Amino acid sequence: MKNTEILISGAGIAGPTLAYWLRRAGFTVTVVERAPGPRPGGQTVDLRGAGRTVIERMGLLDAARALVVDERGLALVKESGRITARMPAEGFGGEGIVSEIEILRDDLSRLLYEATRNDAEYLFDDTVTELQEDADGVSVSFEKAAPRRFALVVGADGPHSVVRSLAFGPEADLVHPLDIHTAWFTTDEQLDLDGWFQMYNAPGGLVASARPGRLPGQSKVGLSFRSPPLSYDHHDTAAQRLLVAERFAGVGWQVPRLLRAMDTASDFFFDSMGQVRMERWSRGRVVLLGDAGYCPSPLTGLGTSLALVGAYVLVGELAAAGGEYRTAFDGYDRVLRPYVDEAQQLPPGGVPGYAPSSAFVIAARTLSMRAMNHWPVKNIVAGQFAKAGDIALPDYDRPAVV
Repeated sequence: MKNTEILISGAGIAGPTLAYWLRRAGFTVTVVERAPGPRPGGQTVDLRGAGRTVIERMGLLDAARALVVDERGLALVKESGRITARMPAEGFGGEGIVSEIEILRDDLSRLLYEATRNDAEYLFDDTVTELQEDADGVSVSFEKAAPRRFALVVGADGPHSVVRSLAFGPEADLVHPLDIHTAWFTTDEQLDLDGWFQMYNAPGGLVASARPGRLPGQSKVGLSFRSPPLSYDHHDTAAQRLLVAERFAGVGWQVPRLLRAMDTASDFFFDSMGQVRMERWSRGRVVLLGDAGYCPSPLTGLGTSLALVGAYVLVGELAAAGGEYRTAFDGYDRVLRPYVDEAQQLPPGGVPGYAPSSAFVIAARTLSMRAMNHWPVKNIVAGQFAKAGDIALPDYDRPAVV
């Protein structure tokens, strides 16, 4: 390649992972991120299957283990707080709903950033505004920085990807809503969780959850409700908090405390759940990675695995093709597509199983959770968790492309 400069939009998990492998292959890397720094907050993500293998090949597994959140497993609770069903973390060989290696999203993002900050250029508090491709590269305009030229542009900027919108078209054509919305935030409220990720369901498709954070006394909260797509201001967090509070008004368990904590949470985040489904993840010199190209939704628990594995495969194919991006993008699709297709299949029950609409279905789901710890249901459910490792990672030989 005459021009080996690559732009990555997004400094979450997929972007810095890609930056690491690109630098190993000899590329010059710039990462642009709209946030003023590595984004704080977020729930736990898990390192399992092939995603854990990628972290291990990066030499970061021990560092990741040092940041693990100590959780006993998932517990369903009644309004009184009594636990009605459990799935211990050691179940399914440490690969269940709560896995052996649970790490906060911002801890993993920071770990990946620190591993690449000296080798890649990071442009924080900025974003891409225009892409102009020609035979030799892509001219990129930014909101703040001066325009620059790159050989390739990678959109690793999440399900609401700016790069995807510029190169592939409107979000509405590519993101398939699951008709459920969630608010995530952190609280220092002293919740009596006893080390469990506790989940409470109320009729009407309402889900309230709280799980231990890594720091003493810290809890990570989720408030979900089922609804068709909503029209709201994505920048008006006050209106979003009001929307969530209205939906959960009068709900029991610890919800009143959680709503009060939500009002002052500095890392409050609200969004709808959906899946990004595309026939192809590249167009010309622009390619998509992670949630930007194939978000499976948080319900699958496989978004982190797809981001890590996708970055590894994309660079492996670029190196194997000597930087010939057309061949590399074809290989990226060929190797990764079966893994993505499997990961995007929702768990048994799908959205209704996660957020039941009636008391009867809630009771049935509780019985189902109990059965998951025993044969034969355990064998059926194990297939969903095994998807994280359902790819034979190529052992790429990465000659420098420069």
